[in-house]
Amino acid sequence: MRNRILVFYGSYRSDRMGIRLAQFVIEQLRRRGDDVELIDAKAIDLPILDRMYKEYPKGEAPERLEQLAGKIRDADGFVFITGEYNWGVQPGLKNLTDHFLEEWFWRPAAIVSYSAGRLSGARAATAWHGTLSEMGMVVVSSTIGVGPIGQTLSVEGQPVGENGQALKQAFPRFADDLTWWVEAAKAQRQRKAPPY
Repeated sequence: MRNRILVFYGSYRSDRMGIRLAQFVIEQLRRRGDDVELIDAKAIDLPILDRMYKEYPKGEAPERLEQLAGKIRDADGFVFITGEYNWGVQPGLKNLTDHFLEEWFWRPAAIVSYSAGRLSGARAATAWHGTLSEMGMVVVSSTIGVGPIGQTLSVEGQPVGENGQALKQAFPRFADDLTWWVEAAKAQRQRKAPPY
């Protein structure tokens, strides 16, 4: 059975280097047989959070929110591709994520971070771990950090150089861990209704 995985990417910049990493992750997950979709915060372009999806009367949420809520509910797991801005998370991705709450519950999330420097977005990954946990997701312990992003992936999202080879070697373990949690969560949701 194919797992439905949403890959979230949040940069709003003109020259988006992290999209290379999103492309790599999507391609690798598809090769494993997963049904994968990119959710690009810039393309969806939600307004700064005023009202969460759940705060709209039933049937009155804006169409983009309604569609995305359905995709999140139908997903088996998530991958968050996050850059690091001044030791923190990307505001576009955080804003998109904050529009929802119950839709995320009881599904695993994995974090892939990147930066232009050698620290690979590690501080953003750490911040996301607590945020996603608070939002009801099980955060997979395996993470991937990529940096410098420009020396790791080509414009087409293909691994290059030593850093690219390290990424290729790290990905299978990362994906195996995500798959284990996806399958465990699916089995539990089928066996037992959520408590609320």
